[in-house]
Amino acid sequence: MVVFIACGAAAVAAERQNLSDWWRLRGYTAPAIVAQLATQTTMDAYARKIFYVNHPEVESKDNFYKSCPNNGGEKTVVLGCYHGDQQGIYVLTVKDSRLNGVEQVTAAHEMLHAAYDRLSARDKTYVDGLLMDYYKHDLHDQRLLNTIAAYKKSEPNAVVNEMHSVFGTEVAHLPRPLEDYYKRYFTNRQEVAAYAAQYEAAFTNREQQVSQDDATLAGLRTQINTDEAELQTQKQAISDDQSQLNSFKQSGDYSAYNAGVPAFNSKVDAYNALADETRGLIAQYNQLVAKRNAIALEENQLVDDISSPPAPIK
Repeated sequence: MVVFIACGAAAVAAERQNLSDWWRLRGYTAPAIVAQLATQTTMDAYARKIFYVNHPEVESKDNFYKSCPNNGGEKTVVLGCYHGDQQGIYVLTVKDSRLNGVEQVTAAHEMLHAAYDRLSARDKTYVDGLLMDYYKHDLHDQRLLNTIAAYKKSEPNAVVNEMHSVFGTEVAHLPRPLEDYYKRYFTNRQEVAAYAAQYEAAFTNREQQVSQDDATLAGLRTQINTDEAELQTQKQAISDDQSQLNSFKQSGDYSAYNAGVPAFNSKVDAYNALADETRGLIAQYNQLVAKRNAIALEENQLVDDISSPPAPIK
């Protein structure tokens, strides 16, 4: 009898959801960009319905931040928001071609939030267990570990919900039970993960290059400092020798003067060679600084493309 009541309640809830979906979708035609995002992320018919029920909108930065105050609570580079109870999905327009993939991953990410809301208590318990098991035992990507750590601080009551969206869109290979679960929504989930890897590389490649350049610059700076200190020592030695030679010359001791000239000239030659080498290192250093700063500027521009507008001055 208990089982009958439980099944009956589940059927009623499902029918209520179907009626709500029908109402939300009546007369609705997905805009071309929304339909394209659903296709690009390989959403199946069920996922597409969940997506469309929320009347997704792809918005410019100004409108997006009105629709999604505080980035909709998101703490990752995925920029979008989902309003609970199937009340809307918003995706930030990203025009920079270097960030191709952001809109696609955002769309899939937010759809999965709406999908999570629809899970029955039994399904949610099962899926939560899979997600936590993967997080505790198999997740080794430090960036994603940092992302989850940020969610634990900012949204401690929604961490598993966020895992559900993050793992489903940003991890290429998951344990078989999770892969089977996400087949409810995607015909080829790896394509979504490939979009995530594509835009993430725009950041990580530049971060790695800047880091490598910084290490090279530090080595060059150390060598330049060492050479400059050595040049000062050699310059003083040359100055002392020149004073000694002038003294010999003034006193008429030409034998001592002539004997000291070869050593003096050798020191001058060594000084000039080291000075030329140091100037070359300085030129190399300055060129690398310009290259490094150009890459850092690109990275800052990418961040700006997906960052919040500055807070108004009060």
